[in-house]
Amino acid sequence: MTVLSGGDAAPGAREFRTAMAAFATGVTVVTTTAPDGERYGMTVNAFSSVSLDPLLLLVCLRADSRGLDLIDGSGVFTVNVLSEEQQDLSQWFADRRRPADSSVFEGLPVGRGATGCPVLLGAAASFDCRLHGLLGAGDHVVVTGSVVALTHRPGARPLLFHAGGYGRLAGEAAPAHPRLRVVPD
Repeated sequence: MTVLSGGDAAPGAREFRTAMAAFATGVTVVTTTAPDGERYGMTVNAFSSVSLDPLLLLVCLRADSRGLDLIDGSGVFTVNVLSEEQQDLSQWFADRRRPADSSVFEGLPVGRGATGCPVLLGAAASFDCRLHGLLGAGDHVVVTGSVVALTHRPGARPLLFHAGGYGRLAGEAAPAHPRLRVVPD
């Protein structure tokens, strides 16, 4: 066991980040389309369901991120849960050197969701949302979304992230189910 801090000393950001890396997460790309038609995407792993009635989810975005500004301005976003075949997309949308305009999607398999936001084809699931709320939380903002449409590929295996690297589930893929697209009333 490694003790990174203890006693009266509060842990620092580095220790906190190292300990949080023990928690395996899925990987998402959050996309949005601005009112002027500009499309944007960013890799995010802070994602969770919030409520079943109404259907709500959340993502956490850096308070100074361009994506947050665009989502706040457009009122819409899509969370694309990446499949294990999409590690390259995770890296692409996390690269600070990627194009800052809609050309970031050129050559990628992309559809359009009910809100007009980019949906990454081949994702394990995609949740098309209208902005429900923003809550400041330190250097991040918790963005809640009301799910207006979703796509789910039950046989797709999720891309995982743990201890600073990508991983995959062990064993066989789950059997596919016939329901692929659900659009709530």
